[in-house]
Parts: sequence; C-alpha cells; structure tokens
Amino acid sequence: MRAEAAAAAAGCLLLCLALCGGAAETGSQAAESQWRAVDVILDCFLAMDGGHRGAFASPANRERALLVLKQVPVLEDSSLEGFTDFQGDMVAQDDPRVVFEASVDQVQIPQAEALLHADCSDTEVTCEISRYVLQAKQEAPAEEATWFISNVQVSGGGPSVSMVMKTLGDAKSGATWHPTLKLPLSPQGTVRTTVEFQVATQTQSLTASLGSSVSLHCGFSMAPGLDLISVEWRQQHQGRGQQVYSWTSGKDQAKRQGATLDPDQLHMARNASLTLPGLTVKDEGTHICQITTSRYQAQQIIQLNIQASPKVQLSLISRALPPTLVCHIAGYYPLNVAVTWTREEPGGAPGQVSGASFSNLRQSLAGTFAISSSLKAEPGPAGATYTCQVIHSSLEEPLAASTWVPPSEQRTTSGFLIASSLFLLALLFLGLQRWQAQRDLPRP
Repeated sequence: MRAEAAAAAAGCLLLCLALCGGAAETGSQAAESQWRAVDVILDCFLAMDGGHRGAFASPANRERALLVLKQVPVLEDSSLEGFTDFQGDMVAQDDPRVVFEASVDQVQIPQAEALLHADCSDTEVTCEISRYVLQAKQEAPAEEATWFISNVQVSGGGPSVSMVMKTLGDAKSGATWHPTLKLPLSPQGTVRTTVEFQVATQTQSLTASLGSSVSLHCGFSMAPGLDLISVEWRQQHQGRGQQVYSWTSGKDQAKRQGATLDPDQLHMARNASLTLPGLTVKDEGTHICQITTSRYQAQQIIQLNIQASPKVQLSLISRALPPTLVCHIAGYYPLNVAVTWTREEPGGAPGQVSGASFSNLRQSLAGTFAISSSLKAEPGPAGATYTCQVIHSSLEEPLAASTWVPPSEQRTTSGFLIASSLFLLALLFLGLQRWQAQRDLPRP
C-alpha cells in the first residue's frame, strides 16, 4: 500500500529528527511549542534463533519486521507537514511482517549530535530485533511478559542504540495470537511493548592521533525502579581481550593507566563515557561498554583506530655515477604506506619513475613504523628534480620531499677539477719533502 511505503520511507528521516531534536534540546533548551511527538518507523529484521543481549544475530532464520517507536519528541519542522502517525491499516492484511509498537515514555531517546546536520538520504539504518534473555541471577518476578532487544545502527559510523523492550501483559479474551511468537496481538495486529532500558553511543567508530586523548561515548537510560549495578569497559584486539575499566556500586578500578569515568556524569546524566589519555598503539581495537542494571544488561561496541603521520626526509647519499637517492619515511601508523618517485627536468613536467627499492620494515618501541626507499637517479644533461611522495591514511594529502640532482657533465667536470687539484697538491707535497731532505744532508 502507498501509506505503508510512505511510513517505511519516513523511518530514517524520523530517526534523524528525533536524534537531532535531543541534541538541540541540550544546546538551546527550545521552547515547548517547538516540539512535536511523532512515531518513528523502522524497517527491521526479527531473529528467530534464540535470545541475545546486545549484538546482531546470524543472518540465518530472520524475518522482516517493523519497529514503531511511539510518540518520540522531535523539533517541529516543515518536512513534518502532512505527516501522520502510524496506523494499523498502514500494513496490509497479507503482509507477513511482525509490527512491534514500543512506548518510550519511561526512557529517553538517545542523543546523536553527529546527526544534527546529516542528510538522511545518505545514511542507512540497520535494525534487528531478537528475544532477550534475562540474567540468571536477576530473574523478574512471575509475570506474563516476554522481552525483546532491538539493535539500531546508523551507517557511516553514526549512532547506535540497543533497547530492551517488555511486552505489555494486557491480553484480552479472544485476542489473536501470533502463530510463531505465541504472543497476543493488539486490535491493530501489533505486538505492544514498552522500552525499559537502552544503551547508546554517538559514534560506532572513531580515529585518534597517537599521544592524544579520546573520549569513548556511552550513554544509557532506564525505567523508574531499576538500579544501576555496574559499568564495565573491555577491549578486544587481534584475538586478545582485557578489561580496561570497571565501576561497581560506587567502586571503580582502572586496569589501563589513566582511564577515567566521571561519577557525577554517570549518576546525573547517565553518561558512562570513558576517557583515555596519552593514546598508544596498544589502545587500538574494539572497545565494549557494558551497562548492568538490577534487571537488564546491554552493551555498545566502539572501534578505536590509532594513527600517526609519517615524517619524510630525502637525501643524496652518493654522488658517484649513477647518484643514489634515499627517502626515509618514519614514525607512521598504521602499517600501510605508499611511496612514489617523480622526476622533473627544468621546463618540463614531472613524470613518475620506477626502479625504486625498499629496505626492511622497522618498528619502534612506540609501535610506529619506518622504511626507506632508494632510487638510482638519471638527471640527464640538464639535471633534474627528484621528489619522493608518501601516501598514508593519517594524511589529508600526500607528503612530499624534493631534491635537485645536478647534471652528470657538471659532476664529471667538478670531479676532474677536484682530482687534478689533489694530484697537484700531492706533487707539491712530495717536492717539498725531497727539498727538505736534501737540505738536511751534511755538507762535505
């Protein structure tokens, strides 16, 4: 149906507006009249292969679904003119998709300042819903409810949010039940839930410079009646995992030197962001923020990449024919680097040259890399300028170093003059020695 297509297409736009609205509220405290509550509609997948606690399930055994976040406050905007909230008849009767309606009255929609000025047509929203398994030691009291977790991610390293949803136990006599989920459906044919807990990050990946400081964002919101139990940050890299920081019932422990978390922000703003000063290459990897409450647990994953820009030095190490140029590239990270050589004669255009050789790769104690590239120069009768150009992921544009190699005839003439001068000096020295020896001989 047209209405259904329009609702699905509006999902990305509405999510961005909701996130932008949250960020704008923090910066300007917009007036009450500027806000409007709308339904955020997301096209999702429903995993049918068991329960999960905050990660995407395997692609196998998944079905299409819709997630409708009910009445999310967003800033009033001209693009919302004529927009209508979700209605049950927007989904055709023969549409097999499960529709989850989720109330967000008890939690806040995560803010995502990175999307404040984003063009939603250039982003893709990935959404997956799966059954959620309560922690074994913290089972809920007996109640007719089922739990799900929805994981929503925005492409391009944008925000990510995981929401724990509890079904509303308001099944009435004669209600229709979903054939596979075994849950009662509302009169509109939807599964009605309420979001009780969410964990979010503003960015799923970020890049920081070696030696700098970085803040890994992690925020959460929970329904009244839930208590915060612990916050744990872990790091995984190249198959190895380790704890970075932990906070449990007011006691914190930093396994990584200098790692800090602001306790005031944790309690007042529900902000569990981790600050890492003096970054080294060992900080690179996947960082996991796990929040545990008295009933629920969820996490967010942030990829931290470390980079260091190379330093380039070009030297003419040998003037013998043919002269040898060496380009030293040092202090860069990560490993991959591209080196090209160009040659330019006076009045001519630069052209790429081949035949360069490379030294063995070297790695410093700090983890940065270094390599050297050598080239036999052919300056020609007019001489030439040789340039060593380096391309690396840490550079916005290639880094280059150049040197002038004089023509071979000039070097030959200079060499002949130098050799002749040395020869004459040697003859003069020998003559002086012989004259001195004859002078010192005793006379008869």
